[in-house]
Amino acid sequence: MDMHLGSVQISPHPLNIWKAQEQYFLRMQRNKEKKSMEKMGESNQCKRKLRVCVATCNRADYSKLAPIMSGIKSHPEDFELEVVVLGSHLIDDYGNTFRMIEQDDFDIGSKLHTIVRGEDEAAMVESVGLALVKLPDVIQRLKPDILVVHGDRFDALALATAAALMNIRILHLEGGEVSGTIDDSIRHAISKLAHYHACCTRMAEQHLIAMCEDHSRILLAGCPSYDKLLLSHHREDYMDIIKSWLDDKVQEGDYIVALQHPVTTNIQHSIKIYGLMLDALISFNKKTLILFPNIDAGSKEMVRVMRRKGIEQHPNFRAVKHIPFEQFIQLVSHAGCMIGNSSCGVREAGAFGTPVINLGTRQTGRETGENVLHVRDADTHNKIYHALELQFGKRYPCSKIYGDGNAVPRILKFLRSIDLDEPLQKTFCFPPVKDPISQDIDHILETQSALAVDLGGTNLRVAIVCMRGTIVKKYSQPNPKTFEARMELILKMCNDAMRDAVGLNCRILGVGVSTGGRVNPQDGVVLHSTKLIQEWSSVDLRTPISDALHLPVWVDNDGNCAALAERKFGHGKGVENFVTVITGTGIGGGIIHHNELVHGSTFCAAELGHIMVSLEGPECMCGSRGCIEAYASGMALQREAKKLHDEDLLKVEGMDMKLSEPITAAHLVSAAKMGNSKADAVLTKAATALGVGIINILHIVNPSQVILSGVLASYYQAPVQHVISQRALFSVQNIKVVTSDLEEPALLGAASMVLDYATRRIY
Repeated sequence: MDMHLGSVQISPHPLNIWKAQEQYFLRMQRNKEKKSMEKMGESNQCKRKLRVCVATCNRADYSKLAPIMSGIKSHPEDFELEVVVLGSHLIDDYGNTFRMIEQDDFDIGSKLHTIVRGEDEAAMVESVGLALVKLPDVIQRLKPDILVVHGDRFDALALATAAALMNIRILHLEGGEVSGTIDDSIRHAISKLAHYHACCTRMAEQHLIAMCEDHSRILLAGCPSYDKLLLSHHREDYMDIIKSWLDDKVQEGDYIVALQHPVTTNIQHSIKIYGLMLDALISFNKKTLILFPNIDAGSKEMVRVMRRKGIEQHPNFRAVKHIPFEQFIQLVSHAGCMIGNSSCGVREAGAFGTPVINLGTRQTGRETGENVLHVRDADTHNKIYHALELQFGKRYPCSKIYGDGNAVPRILKFLRSIDLDEPLQKTFCFPPVKDPISQDIDHILETQSALAVDLGGTNLRVAIVCMRGTIVKKYSQPNPKTFEARMELILKMCNDAMRDAVGLNCRILGVGVSTGGRVNPQDGVVLHSTKLIQEWSSVDLRTPISDALHLPVWVDNDGNCAALAERKFGHGKGVENFVTVITGTGIGGGIIHHNELVHGSTFCAAELGHIMVSLEGPECMCGSRGCIEAYASGMALQREAKKLHDEDLLKVEGMDMKLSEPITAAHLVSAAKMGNSKADAVLTKAATALGVGIINILHIVNPSQVILSGVLASYYQAPVQHVISQRALFSVQNIKVVTSDLEEPALLGAASMVLDYATRRIY
């Protein structure tokens, strides 16, 4: 293009054209960046904080809601917290417990006096009505995005009803559970009003699904109170707390915590049981901390019973209206027993292994640990007194049925995932409930897993093992020589694994321990160990591990664990009767008979390595002679290999053997394969001894299958099968001897104890 100046034509300089183009592109780039920044600003404006309203009605629900409130408050970039307090929090007779919310540094946005006094059925109905009258103004003023409601109280029903009618999304905590009162109906009614659910147990999750709730809106979180109680369980000042609520002379484990509430569907029966409980406690003559009942219908009559019996003046009793949750944890965890019908007994107390006596029907249907003894009904106090005699002073394995201490992070993550643009109207999933196994894999946040511990003579190993038998992560350290160092290392490795399990989305159900020697699995005690593991006899493994990790613990012999591994993950799956024989450093094994592991009366069944096959055979480590282990174990073969080597009869031409390396069983096998007749004769004798020992097992137990496990299994399989076909009775000659496909039988067997036996008990 030419530029005209008067009548003279001037051609533009090429440099000017380049500068003009450069300026053009710079302007385009700046405009593009400006538009991008504007879009980012619009996006940031669109992503606003989630306004969460947490409503608490009483001391019990606050213990579950407080950890969530703290979590929300600690993330101001994501959430705005509003707190509404109503119900018995604001009543002097019940401790004015709103003050502890203020002491916890929460700003209370609204206090609603909603309780109509009377403590009967009519007063409960009127209280719900009063709450429904007052709540709309509060909800309109706060305009929350979501309301968090807990549990099954009549106050919570009023909250859920008001929020649902005012188009506020509801997150319901602890839905899907079952108990024995009107609370069931209220809890399920709130679940039907709620848009989202954070439940505590697998069974509760299944109940919600069966109630046609949308599975994608159900979070299996665990109980939020466990986040606090598991952290603060081991406080150094627990004795100061105990003495402050009882007296200076009381000792740990030498007192009782009592907490009994009315059952609104059968008030007279609950009052009768309450009176009998007080009579039994008076007769039992132990220091007792007794809490006043809640505000349900019938509580006034129960208080009258307590005062008629002079409980408040009795020297053995301390009657209180409220105890802060952190201190209540210490009192329950160190009590000799807890008695009553509070959900704390079947939920939180199990985390400490505290023995519990559950009275009446208020908790019927609740999932409980083995620490709970039920007394459903009684006509005199004798039955309750007998229950106290049975339970007081016992300790049980810690149970994590209701949580593992990580509920709050899961709930916060769940809240962040809520899409406020989704339609508010609930949809119900009416088609049949899907198979629970597929639900676990496809929908829940975590995989059910076990911590497996293998105590070997050389190494100490810990693994996270999932339900399918996959080892998710494995840890290994040299096994210390002393008991104290070994226990310290076990706990450290288990704690490391539990921390990693959270990041790996693995829910740890319990701990399984595989160890050498004779084990009492009922008590979790190693009675006598092998010589390879020093200082390892009369050792209680269950108690220290369970106390430290707050998990149930199972312990068994490594041979039995190998059999359990085969039953769940290997060749023994679906086989009713089989025997596993471990061929390693020693010889061991386990017997499965009618699908159950055989332990024997003194826990030494299946000591297969010590079946005698010769009266004058080589000496065994057990002190006897002629045992299978003295012929066929890795140590026995190593002994024979050293003898041949010392006589210069082991090495053959072409055999690679360095002068500096120690002689092992592997050298003997290698020499035999390369034509060494002396080595072959030793192995033939060993295989024959093993085969004869297995024939004895076949003739006594008559299993349908023999599984060889361990490093020598592949070598022994064919010779042992041949010995059976030649020497056994005709009726057992066709029983198959197979080689295990499992790489880690000890770890998998330890895990299988947890995965098979970490049951959800229902009464």
